[in-house]
Amino acid sequence: MSGNPFANEDVMEDYMSALLTDETIVDDVKRQSVEQLFKTEPVPRTEPFIQPAAEPVETTPVIAKVLEPQVEKRLVAVNTPSKVVKPIIPEGEFQVLLFEVAGMTLAVPLTELGGIHQIESVNPLFGKPAWFKGVLLHRDEKYNVVDTAKWIMPEKSSDKLAGTTEYKYLIVLGESGWGLGCEKLVATETLTPDEVKWRNVEGSRSWLSGMIKKKMCALMNVKQLINMLKQGLSSND
Repeated sequence: MSGNPFANEDVMEDYMSALLTDETIVDDVKRQSVEQLFKTEPVPRTEPFIQPAAEPVETTPVIAKVLEPQVEKRLVAVNTPSKVVKPIIPEGEFQVLLFEVAGMTLAVPLTELGGIHQIESVNPLFGKPAWFKGVLLHRDEKYNVVDTAKWIMPEKSSDKLAGTTEYKYLIVLGESGWGLGCEKLVATETLTPDEVKWRNVEGSRSWLSGMIKKKMCALMNVKQLINMLKQGLSSND
């Protein structure tokens, strides 16, 4: 945990503000450049036009065929998310595990919990995202360790906590081989569906099933979280 509680309060403000805002982030630069491309008109010809002897070349259709598919593909690659794995909303009471990372409390359903292991040493790997902490060897198993603070928080918030998070436990996500770094195990809690503010996971932050009202903490959509980690995506992708 950080030795500066005031710094953590600032980080938590950023974190809660981000989670409670459902606005989609738009890359204005890319959007404007695409709009400009479609608005651009061809420059009028000044030299005399000479009809070639061979078959005329249809230049305008060729330009359309080359440019438009390229622009469309680039937009799809940036803005189209993969298929979202929706959480199943329980019909009755269900239990969750509450744990802390960098001063924030997170929750995972116990039915999606693959185990909890102590973190003694993690073997780093090169060429991985900044939030990939490394590999934990536990008996005959290998687990991919996620730097939870870096994965969930905006970059400006995680930078404030760089070097201050001390992960003691690994929260294993189902049978995926992925686990979240955890600083403190809080407790297990029994909830009813009405105690969660469920959200539309097809929007932004599809890893977030909802907010537990009385705890003001995030309930994680574990299956979608695993889906994103396997693709190398961060929380805002």
